[in-house]
Amino acid sequence: MKAYRLRYLPLFESDLTETVDYIAKRLQSPQAAANLVDAVEAAIEERLDNPLGHQPYESTRNRPHPYYPIYVKNFIVFYVVIDDIVEVRRFIYKKRDISKLL
Repeated sequence: MKAYRLRYLPLFESDLTETVDYIAKRLQSPQAAANLVDAVEAAIEERLDNPLGHQPYESTRNRPHPYYPIYVKNFIVFYVVIDDIVEVRRFIYKKRDISKLL
């Protein structure tokens, strides 16, 4: 089985930080924010075993590397696979207009 390395883009980190801050501070639920981070990390780690074994996200844009979704609670983590690297690119609330954000 091929081993994949993991890389996070700054945009993903920014998306996640903004969401976690909102949940922890604005919604005053630091435990829910921590639980979300744990769930996201676990889902990404699990996907590393077989990142190409899932359906790519259907996009109207032509891309050199298709986006793959990971659904975590009310959010979607998007990643691409480039050679042996799983590059995590976005973290988006699932009810947003995703086509405008990807």
